[in-house]
Amino acid sequence: MEAHGGAGRKRPDVAKPLSADQFLAVLKRSGVRVVEHGNWRTHNRNHKGAWGPVHGVMVHHTGPHATESAMVELCRTGYTSLPGPLCHGVIDRSGTVHLVGYGRANHAGSGDDDVLEAVIAEKPLTPDNEANTDGNSHFYGFECINTGGGQTWPEVQLDAMHKVSAALCQAHGWSERSVIGHKEWQPGKPDPAGISMDGFRTAVAKYLDGKPPSSTPPTENKPEYAPFPGSDYFRTGRRSALITAMGKRLVAEGCGRYSRGPGPSWTEADRRSYAAWQRKLGYSGDDADGIPGPTSWAKLRVPRP
Repeated sequence: MEAHGGAGRKRPDVAKPLSADQFLAVLKRSGVRVVEHGNWRTHNRNHKGAWGPVHGVMVHHTGPHATESAMVELCRTGYTSLPGPLCHGVIDRSGTVHLVGYGRANHAGSGDDDVLEAVIAEKPLTPDNEANTDGNSHFYGFECINTGGGQTWPEVQLDAMHKVSAALCQAHGWSERSVIGHKEWQPGKPDPAGISMDGFRTAVAKYLDGKPPSSTPPTENKPEYAPFPGSDYFRTGRRSALITAMGKRLVAEGCGRYSRGPGPSWTEADRRSYAAWQRKLGYSGDDADGIPGPTSWAKLRVPRP
């Protein structure tokens, strides 16, 4: 999408990307710890498309990971079907920002042009129901280490996420409305899971106003994990988003026994997968029959759909 002008929209001068040195300096001034990896200043996908004009900051969660260092390296190098860098910075759970690339990065993908218009105009976001606009040229991207499966967000990590977002907004003369989640940009994306982006933007706004936010993390206004629905809930024919969420957690725990899925319908594959989770917890015999019970369910930490 071309740069926009006109009343209520970002001027072209504030849409020009910072240089790599400026980007580094802005992050350091925010007070976060920064670690530089390899040739991050010139590691990019600029040969595949434009880098700029930039209009905002996009935050993501990484998904399941073996170790934090392995995830940082994955975000730097990418993989066969999606070459790196997969973001500009990785924010680990201690609040350290790892710089892995700069310029065009494979983090935003295609999203909704109406959302981009709202970001440019700094107005409330519209629903993301289309994927018709290249976001990799228009957003700074930060991958934040979290499994996305109900894992909590450490306060120090959230604070770093707020600080870097506010610092970039301040550098460009943007408001907090220039910060969005991947889930607000591309249909079907869940990240960053467990974070209310309205609450996140409120925290960013406080930093922009020179008033650090309170210590209360801006999480969703709902229980973090789904309550146990009872063992009778898990029977053939039951279909719900809760079963899909459960299956994804089982896969994240290395207990998935699915050839396809997981999906919304309770199947024998779900029962086998849950039995593997019960055995992982130390149950055996009839206690590892694959039907969820309250104790194993609580330990699985299934996110509320």
